[in-house]
Amino acid sequence: MTDNETIAGTEDELENHAGVAYPHLQELEKRFFEVVADGSVTEVRLFLEKHPDFNINVINFQGVSALHIAVNERNTAMVEYLLSHADIDPGDTHLHAIRDNQTRIAAMILNKLNELTPGLEYAGVTHSPDFPDDTTPLAVAAQYGHFEMIDMLRFRRHILQKPHPPSCNCDEICKPERERSDILTIEKMRLFMYRAISNPVYICQTEEDPILKAFQLSAELRKEASFDKEFYPDYIALSHEVSQFATDLIGCARTSEEVECVLRQIAGFGRTSSFVYPRLLLALDYEQKTFVAHPNVQQLVESKWIGTWHEWKVRNTWLKCLTVIPQIGMLPIIALVVLLAPNSKRAKFYEIPINKFLSSVANYLIFLTFVFLQSRSDKTEQLRGPPNTGYEWILAIYVISYAFAFARLCIVDGPVRCFRTRTNWYELVMIVLFILTFLFWIVAAVDVRINGQRDLERKYWHKYDPTLIAEGIFCIATIMAFFKLLFICQLDYDLGPLQLSLVKMIRDVGHFVAIFGIIVMAFTVGLCHLYQYYNGMVQTDDESKLKTEQENSFVDFKSTLKTLFWAVFCMSPVESADVIIENLPGERESETIINHHSFTEFIGYLAFASFQFISVVIVLNMLIACMANTFTKVTDNVNVEWIFGRTEAYVDVMLTTTLPPPFCIFSIFTGMRPVVEYMKILIKPPPGKRARWDFINCCYIEDLEEKKDNQFAETMTQLVQRYLRQREKKAEETDVQRLRKELIEFSNILKEALSPS
Repeated sequence: MTDNETIAGTEDELENHAGVAYPHLQELEKRFFEVVADGSVTEVRLFLEKHPDFNINVINFQGVSALHIAVNERNTAMVEYLLSHADIDPGDTHLHAIRDNQTRIAAMILNKLNELTPGLEYAGVTHSPDFPDDTTPLAVAAQYGHFEMIDMLRFRRHILQKPHPPSCNCDEICKPERERSDILTIEKMRLFMYRAISNPVYICQTEEDPILKAFQLSAELRKEASFDKEFYPDYIALSHEVSQFATDLIGCARTSEEVECVLRQIAGFGRTSSFVYPRLLLALDYEQKTFVAHPNVQQLVESKWIGTWHEWKVRNTWLKCLTVIPQIGMLPIIALVVLLAPNSKRAKFYEIPINKFLSSVANYLIFLTFVFLQSRSDKTEQLRGPPNTGYEWILAIYVISYAFAFARLCIVDGPVRCFRTRTNWYELVMIVLFILTFLFWIVAAVDVRINGQRDLERKYWHKYDPTLIAEGIFCIATIMAFFKLLFICQLDYDLGPLQLSLVKMIRDVGHFVAIFGIIVMAFTVGLCHLYQYYNGMVQTDDESKLKTEQENSFVDFKSTLKTLFWAVFCMSPVESADVIIENLPGERESETIINHHSFTEFIGYLAFASFQFISVVIVLNMLIACMANTFTKVTDNVNVEWIFGRTEAYVDVMLTTTLPPPFCIFSIFTGMRPVVEYMKILIKPPPGKRARWDFINCCYIEDLEEKKDNQFAETMTQLVQRYLRQREKKAEETDVQRLRKELIEFSNILKEALSPS
């Protein structure tokens, strides 16, 4: 075979195994790219004059044109010369210039686009290898956070529309868009736009209240992450970045006055609030944990918590706990002081949140004492009807006053906030159980009055006797009342994380119960009637005369469910799956036959063993692993998680009255002040305020006039300036570190090259 035939065969083989199709440059085109890359405008001019028919818009295999090379090389003169050609196609080069923060070059290309077609600079770019379709200049500038570029584009009247969230299904945009466009393209572009509008630099330039915008965006992104599971990591990461931006912004504050100015803002809260720091409530509602836990915020919250009682902070834990004991005896005195001299120095001292908390704990201990005394009352000689220990009226007064205090908190704090915390839900359930107990006591009294039989012995009572039901409900309410002491532990640095871990582990148990319920239901339905025929059968051994009775484990649905449930705790006997058949008559009267249904018993043992293995060995250990993982997560982020939970408790105490129920009756006018203010505005609305009501916020006062807070505007300007300066400094440090690393690597290469072999 000749050399020519070999070459021809190789070319045919290459044609038959062609790869991905991409543009191939000719020699002249390669030369043109080399000339442009050298950066000499004179050589490029001579080249184009020598080849007047040359296509200046030629691209290489990467989709890069000569204008792209000039932009990437930051060669302003070259860009200006190439744009002077009438047939130049800028393509997406202006986006590259914006991405690289080349303001002058970007302006030149945008002007060229307007020369080609007026308004073309505002249109989105399509078929770009580097950017999604319909990408606009401001979207790129915002995503990369170039301050001067964003400012220049906004001066040129570029706008950036907020994308519709993935959960939106509006008839105007989302539905038609899904019908005519590719779903993946839509989602990618939506995420691209979210990255743009969530950039801290863009938020700082477009929002008067960047912290509020960061809260809202963070919550929205977290919500959409739960909806759009395919891009869950991207949305969650973006949500954390925006949340961290708000935290960094408040971290730029240098004085308490600046932090207080930010936290006093009512914007975004949607209603008036008696709480001194509405922005803190908003941060709690949006679950901005890093913001709430920031030292600048906590310093202000802590100073508000202890007020003028600075000695409290230096006390050790045991002394703080013992302070509650004298507070029990002080409650009547505090009530008199608040009643007779509400504006005195002493009354103001008792209004400090920490004093409110101590009074509340002391009062709750009194309540628990009466609950304990009522719970331990002797039931051996109890008659039908309600108990008559004498503590019932005291408990009723406490529970009713707690119910009114909860209703007041719901009005003052708003139902949305009130029912967002686990503590309030827990307290509501506890109050409802106590009220149900009182109601059944009343029903029992009416029943005895109508039907008599008060002296009837307990063993003859009906299974649903009102007194029995009241005792059962009171038992659960008592457990919940004492269990509530755990919520006090969240204020302690050592016990707080443990209490927080307990709550999160209970959530893991809830997930486990869903899986375990399916497993139990499957085995229960399969086994419930397998042994029904053998129920009650007794087998007698002929020799020993020992009797063996059939276990009622799998004879009906209830018994099977009970057996499988206790099997999880290894409390069901192994003999649960035995099949017992009563003795059958033999050929002679003294002789009996013992039959064995071995296959049925085998199936029973197989199912029972499978349930034990799946539930105990697999699912239970999976729950333990989940709990360990939850505890590790809480421990890793213990400071933020604990401080956030503690702040929620602080806020709840700050919103209560000076005196706890039922002593708050002495300060009823102070406690009812928000209600009185609401009624005054409802009857005679002043300018700029209206009394509103809805199912979400209940009764609230709406501010119709947005007041311009000049102090807040100045404070926010200073915070933004400091933040941008810190951001720029970090970027400079990163660039310097990268340059230093490159110089070290270059130095090592030179040493290796110059060292003698």
